[in-house]
Amino acid sequence: MIGILDLQGDVVEHLEHLERLGIPVQRVKEPCQIKNVSGLIIPGGESTCLSRLMRIFDFQEAIVSAYRQGLKIWGTCAGAILLATSVKGESSHLALIDMEIERNSFGSQLDSFTCEASIPRVSPDPLPLIFIRAPKIRKVGAGVDILLRMDDFIAAAETSQILTTTFHPELTASLAFHRYFAVKCGLDVKNGVAENLDWRTTSWTRFTRIAGTGVSRDMV
Repeated sequence: MIGILDLQGDVVEHLEHLERLGIPVQRVKEPCQIKNVSGLIIPGGESTCLSRLMRIFDFQEAIVSAYRQGLKIWGTCAGAILLATSVKGESSHLALIDMEIERNSFGSQLDSFTCEASIPRVSPDPLPLIFIRAPKIRKVGAGVDILLRMDDFIAAAETSQILTTTFHPELTASLAFHRYFAVKCGLDVKNGVAENLDWRTTSWTRFTRIAGTGVSRDMV
């Protein structure tokens, strides 16, 4: 089972992608739930807010402890910032992967962008990438593999236990990164799942509505 840290950020978008792959998934709202999962996704959102909530609800120690016992972790965008051992101009947070990262490296929200890139280890086909006020990985240490280098920065890197992406795979139709992380966690994944099967940019909204009310579950 894969858990998604459900404090703030792109929780339901990841949930929708994992469901399409037929992977058991749990929203992780309390530290004790981490022991139930073999992999944990720390979603994109706002890294300062996420780090504060992790401290308030005692998640930091639980995540680090589970990592030391073999937990696999994937951090997207803000999640990657929280996992880095060095955050340029700031203190680090979980510090579980040896890399230096810089927040908001592209500028304002208006400088967000989309593109495609080839990442052979993850997919034989070019993958769509969405960067939203994204960080840049500036350098990595020994034992960290670079999955994608773009211009003057690194956009994806990993170790045997940690996966980091500065972009948002959960906001595209592609299932490649979610499939890759599931395999990294030792889970079986459905074969032959179409990348864009019945997918829309709003497909995730079905997870946020209470049947018959039109009210967002997060508003209740």
